Order: sequence, then structure tokens, then C-alpha cells
Amino acid sequence: MPAMGKGVLVSTPMYRFAVLTDPHITTPETHRHYAHRLHRLEYSIPILEAALARLSQQPLDFLLIPGDLTQHGEPENHTWLSKRLGQLPFPSYVIPGNHDIPPDPGAIPAAEFPTYYRQHGYRDTEELYYAQEILPGLGLIGLNSNQFTPQGELIGKIDPRQWEWLENLLNAQPWQNILVMVHHNVCEHLPNQSRSILGQRYLLDNRHELKNLLKKHGIHVVFTGHLHVQDIAEEEGFFDVTTGSLVSYPHAYRLLTWRQGQMRITTERITTLPEAPHLLEDARRWMEERSPQFIVHLLTHPPLSLSLAQAQALAPRLGHFWADIAWGDARFRLPDLPSPVREFFEACSDRPPGDNEAVLPLPLRELCRKSA
Repeated sequence: MPAMGKGVLVSTPMYRFAVLTDPHITTPETHRHYAHRLHRLEYSIPILEAALARLSQQPLDFLLIPGDLTQHGEPENHTWLSKRLGQLPFPSYVIPGNHDIPPDPGAIPAAEFPTYYRQHGYRDTEELYYAQEILPGLGLIGLNSNQFTPQGELIGKIDPRQWEWLENLLNAQPWQNILVMVHHNVCEHLPNQSRSILGQRYLLDNRHELKNLLKKHGIHVVFTGHLHVQDIAEEEGFFDVTTGSLVSYPHAYRLLTWRQGQMRITTERITTLPEAPHLLEDARRWMEERSPQFIVHLLTHPPLSLSLAQAQALAPRLGHFWADIAWGDARFRLPDLPSPVREFFEACSDRPPGDNEAVLPLPLRELCRKSA
């Protein structure tokens, strides 16, 4: 978007920030047991503390957290996280994920979400979405993609009222530079994800419309969560930077520098804790041991549609698959698998740009000082 009004160009800005997502904060009194869960809820707070301690040593301008702040939207967990974020030496901004405002008796009502995060994006709104200037010339738009049917089923979508608000906001050209975060993915992060029963639930229903709207206004990147993998996907010059869940393998977060026409992205991971000295290795083994049920589901649904017996026979040979995807930059060579299973999984090898280290060609607009 062009700068508003007449003025004098004074500088090309630089922004340093971090992204972590899906921490699924779970205080001990709210912990529930799940037989097949892939994330380590018992370590959610120590892992977050370790990440925040590291980030506090960085010269950051701000932190973004694109949803699933808590495991079940419990008031205790929202209270704990809001207080902890308020102790950071830099501002942080959040949006809700589906786990934060579920239609669950133990969760906060969705309408109360902004009241917990007044200092983290929701300072002057009762809506689940917002926009504000977070640095001179830099605006942040936090969207809510979580819609629920009367039966409690999740739909990832920007609802009509929010859409109208977003269009009006962008038409007003409020800032030289804008960042956007939304919980559901805007680009496909796996081949034919939108046609997969398992994959499509992580995508925004009106993702193409959102991508086109943002591109129309010169916005070519969005930050997402929900999928729990490290991946940067590109579609027609538009980038969706999704970050893995902090509480599951590989316990990753991102550091970003945006300047001189490019956004440089690096990845760091929490590999050890005092209470879990082999956190990273244990987390990978944990994920591999619990992956067969997911792999069987994947094999027995389109496009492969194998029989249950065939899927159960192959699943142990694919226990590493989701852990490799979650790490990012995966390369699959599986000559011992039968066709078309081999082709399906090998097609999930990563495509450029890199998932953990990348430089994205994203121009910055120069800051403008208005003339008298």
C-alpha cells in the first residue's frame, strides 16, 4: 500500500520479532490424559518458560503467537499465560485458536477471550479480531478463523462480519507495512491437502479469497499455526509461514528480521529441560510411537483408500513420517514401499522455500514523515 498523504521519505525500517505458536498451556490442575496425543502437555509450561527466557535475551521488537494458547480454553490457563506474557521485555500479540474458545463447559466463553488479552492485541475491542499499529508505520492484523457449528464442529473461516471489517480496514490504507496472523492455514502445506479429509480441516475455507484480498493490498505473507509442523508454503508469490506447536516435536520457534526488501527467518528449538534432559529425542520417539493410528487413517482414506489390513501392515514402516514433516525440510525416499503408496509419501517431500531457514523476497515500504 502506498504511504498516506504527502511527505518526505525518511528511512527504510527494520523489524526484529519472533513467532511461537500452539503452546497449549496446561497447568497441573487442568491436565487430562490422552492415549494418543502427540504433544507433551506435562511440559507445556517448562518448554514455554525456556523459550521465553531465550527470547528475552534477544533484541526483539515483539512476539507473535497465532493461537492455541491453551489446551482446552480453561480460565486458569488463560490467566496464567496472560500474566506471564505481561512480564516480557517486549510486547506480545495473540489470537485465539480452536483450543482457546471451544464449546466446552470448562472453557471460557468466546466473548470473554479479549478480556484476558487486553495487553496482547485486544486493548480496545470486544471482537475476536483486531488491528493496531505496533511500531511506527507497522500495523498488525490478528484474525479469528474459529467458527463452530451448533454441534460443536470446527470450521476454519473468516466470517462475513469480520470480512467486511477487514476489507474496510485495508481500503483505508492505515499503515505503510502490515503483518497478518490467523490460526488456520492459508496455503497448502502438503500436496493436495485441501482434498484430504485429514488435511482440509487445517485450512481456511475461504483461504483463496483471503490470499487474493491481502495480495491486492500489497500483503504477501501470513503467520499461521494449527498444523503443528514447520513449513513455509508459497502460492503465487504469497507465503504462509506456519510454525510447529511449541509443546510437540520439534519444540520449535522462529526468529525473524524484516528489512531491505527481504524477511530472513531462522529456527531455534528447545532440546532439553532440567526435568527432561533428553526432551528432543524423547519427543521424537513419543511421536513415532503414537503415529501408527494417524498413518492408518491416512492410508485408508482417499486418495489411497487401502484396506484396513493393508494399512496396518504398512503403518509401522511409516512411523517416522509425521516426525519428519513436523521437523520441516523433509525429503522422502521410500523404495521399499509399494506403488502408489511410495509415490504418495515421496510427494510430501518439501518444496522451496526452506522450512527452518529462509529468506523471503518481501519488500518494505519506506517510512514517511508528513510534510507541514
